Amino acid sequence: MRVCHNVSAGFDDPNLIGVGGLVPVMGLAQKAGLHELVKEHVCVPGSAGANGEVKIASLVAGMVAGADSIEDMDLVRHGGMGRVFDEHRAPTTLGTHLRAYTFGHVRQLDAVACRFLVNLARQVPGLLAGADQVAYLDVDDTIRGTYGYAKQGAGYGYSKVKGLNVQLATLSTPTAAPVLVGTRLRKGNVASSHGASRLISDALATAGRAGATGILTVRADSAYYNHAVITAARRAGARFSVTARMDRAVTAAICRIPEQDWVGIRYPEAIWDESEQRWVSDAQVAETAYTAFTSRAPSEHVTARLIVRRVKRLNPASATHGQEELFATYRYHAVFTDSPLTMLAAEASHRDHAIIEQVIADLKAGPLAHAPSGNFNANSAWTVLAAIAFNLTRAAGALASTRHAHARPATIRQELINIPARIANRARRLRLHLPENWPWQHPWQTMFNTALART
Repeated sequence: MRVCHNVSAGFDDPNLIGVGGLVPVMGLAQKAGLHELVKEHVCVPGSAGANGEVKIASLVAGMVAGADSIEDMDLVRHGGMGRVFDEHRAPTTLGTHLRAYTFGHVRQLDAVACRFLVNLARQVPGLLAGADQVAYLDVDDTIRGTYGYAKQGAGYGYSKVKGLNVQLATLSTPTAAPVLVGTRLRKGNVASSHGASRLISDALATAGRAGATGILTVRADSAYYNHAVITAARRAGARFSVTARMDRAVTAAICRIPEQDWVGIRYPEAIWDESEQRWVSDAQVAETAYTAFTSRAPSEHVTARLIVRRVKRLNPASATHGQEELFATYRYHAVFTDSPLTMLAAEASHRDHAIIEQVIADLKAGPLAHAPSGNFNANSAWTVLAAIAFNLTRAAGALASTRHAHARPATIRQELINIPARIANRARRLRLHLPENWPWQHPWQTMFNTALART
């Protein structure tokens, strides 16, 4: 492919937009009641809070189109955007609006995010397909690195990186990609599980209203292995599957597992033995009954299953000095759970908790590439808006096609949203002219027709 020599360029077309897919996406947002929810629940005082629904919609639209800072919000004001969208605001106005937020206003925005997801699930049934049978709530946190000295709340956390801590809760099913049901921005030096019980309670309530009425399991890593997290899950009627810390009690329980109880599993480099009908693998799984939190009052003890996976150490010398011979030979990974699944299914299900890492990566490659303000509450509001934009992008993908329903947001943005379109007026109706032979024309048309269909 070569460039023709007789090409010239000029930024002079007032009827051209570079994000044609934003029209059906924001039509879906309007259908799901984003503007009305902001009007009802967010009450920022003064001129900075005036027309809050317009400013919030502009911020969400910019994030969906790929903006990752306040300055990038000029993306929604180019070319003919003023013809297909009736109102938008300048980046300076949007920044002023975010800086006017207090903690209470951020919680109001949380209420909008919750209700908006519920409405999206009603408008797009495939968004949470299967949640009435089985669903998983995954909880984790990550450090969003920051630079300079002006960021409120920035500090050095467990990763030894200076930044802010973002705690997330995602909802997914075996057949549906994850959506965000809870977010919290915290100081950078906060413990991972700080406030997790409240986040889980709120997220489980949102999940129930969004249609997760089947078996719902809360999954988390060892940083969330504490009484408050498990109690929050049980109080809401959910199951739990949490990685257990390898303390003395857990280690003793593992040592008591009989050798004949260990079962080989399908794992990298595993071999299927046809004659014995079993996997021959360095990875094995066993389970035992276990009572956790015995240092607390007897009424607060929790008895459930301890499912343990062990893998042979490549370097036995790496084992901690003083451990039993078994621990010098194997590495152990224990899961404390009350899952009703069989042992192997429950262990495999817990490994799928890693799905939340992809969500974190998608957010950091999108709206959370930066903490755009020096104001902590402004960054908190930005985090909630990033969750709203993420869920809206997921819903748009689910409308378009089965493939896009499971695609990464960056893929949806590239194939369905960031499409150039020319605006024409025909019979007093606006018409978008998009590129001929666009590879994803049919999914885009499906998304457009469904999102803008009259109800």
